[in-house]
Amino acid sequence: MEKSTKRYPISHVVGFIMSLVLTFAAAWAALKTSLSFTVIMWVIGSLAIVQAGLQLFMFMHVNEGEDGKVQIINIAYAVFCAAVIVIGSIWVLTSGHAAH
Repeated sequence: MEKSTKRYPISHVVGFIMSLVLTFAAAWAALKTSLSFTVIMWVIGSLAIVQAGLQLFMFMHVNEGEDGKVQIINIAYAVFCAAVIVIGSIWVLTSGHAAH
């Protein structure tokens, strides 16, 4: 019989704490600073991208695969799908007033 060694998932705890820090940093930038709206949106967007990358590595274990090429292709496809959904939604919502 093989012994099962269960390790404490310290990477998950660190990732969770870092995600909380990034979330609170975005909230602080939005609520407690006197920056312009455009700068606040850039800060929040940048922190969101950093947090998405952090979660890919800490929770989804992107760096633990045998073939890195397949994972890169999957990530690129997911980014493409997300971009199409977001850009398409913005396009439809902003151009809807022309139909009236």
